[in-house]
Amino acid sequence: MFQLDYMDHSPLYEQIKEKIKALIINGVLKPNERVPSVRELAQSLTINPNTIHKAYKELELEGYIYSIRAKGSFVTPINTKRNQVRKEDLMLEIDKLVSELAYMTIPKEQLISRIEEIYSRGRQSEND
Repeated sequence: MFQLDYMDHSPLYEQIKEKIKALIINGVLKPNERVPSVRELAQSLTINPNTIHKAYKELELEGYIYSIRAKGSFVTPINTKRNQVRKEDLMLEIDKLVSELAYMTIPKEQLISRIEEIYSRGRQSEND
């Protein structure tokens, strides 16, 4: 599924969380698709299951996955209440970033161009 970088200074659970988020964002993992169980992923990565559990817990808090008792964890569909809260949080982050970039005199056109580039990459992965 993915590999961890043991030379990276970020914690393993954080790496796992970010890699699963990337798989979801890039459409590799689809809405309502089951993600590997804690035990399965721990075995394939040969790490402590508690590390996977912590990553999954944070992914659930951020609204990327949801759990069903005795069934496992699944990718959260995009249009849920939980994701609406996350969208609002991300929009606040964008506000802060854009304000800081404006302060650093990054031209508005450069930001718009960057956003369009990111959106076009997202559409390409949807069509794959």
